[in-house]
Amino acid sequence: MNLIILDPKDIHEGKVLITGQKLEHILSHIKPVTGDTLKAGILNGSIGEGIVTEISDSGLALALDLQNPPPSPLPLKLILAMPRPKVLNRVIQHAASMGIKEIFIIKTWRVEKSYWETPMLEEENLRKQMITGLEQSRDTILPVIQIRKRFKPFVEDELPEIIKGALALAAHPAGKIECPRGVTSPVTLAIGPEGGFIPYEIEALQKIGFETVSLGERILRVETAIPFIIGRLF
Repeated sequence: MNLIILDPKDIHEGKVLITGQKLEHILSHIKPVTGDTLKAGILNGSIGEGIVTEISDSGLALALDLQNPPPSPLPLKLILAMPRPKVLNRVIQHAASMGIKEIFIIKTWRVEKSYWETPMLEEENLRKQMITGLEQSRDTILPVIQIRKRFKPFVEDELPEIIKGALALAAHPAGKIECPRGVTSPVTLAIGPEGGFIPYEIEALQKIGFETVSLGERILRVETAIPFIIGRLF
């Protein structure tokens, strides 16, 4: 935890009392003492420091000075075919830590129907994973995650508006063009499931303006592909 993210409703007159699991984590990993200064931020708000004023059975009290803006968001929207549930948490954490603020989790032909039954898609879990990623990267702005279980209506009715003004790229093993480097414009990036998009899906994406790009000779897992591509693009 590189940043303690605080709920605005818990802050009163520039002070906060931390309890529960967050307190346990801080005491176990950071091990502060009275007078220490900790990095803190308000969820969806400013960042700064908190001075430990008291540690007791009631909790850990911080006097806050939060005046700095969070890091700038990454100029990238992520279109993500639903990965295996056990991978989803890691992907969401990584995406949040890299500054991605808009994520669409979509159904594609190779996504197994059973994946949609996982409790990991529940709002509470997604929020937990996003906050974990934000704490890692010292950011406070929650991404917006939207779920779309019908590929064709999403691509035809919504995606053309989403990609307006952006470079639209679909990572695909059979792509003939290398993923670009040093991009200065906003990007909308589509990542397929294990095995990639099927030809119909690639054609549908190309029809609305996506360019298919290759990541090279290696086939990467989705949790590896996302940071790899972002490292190349920006």
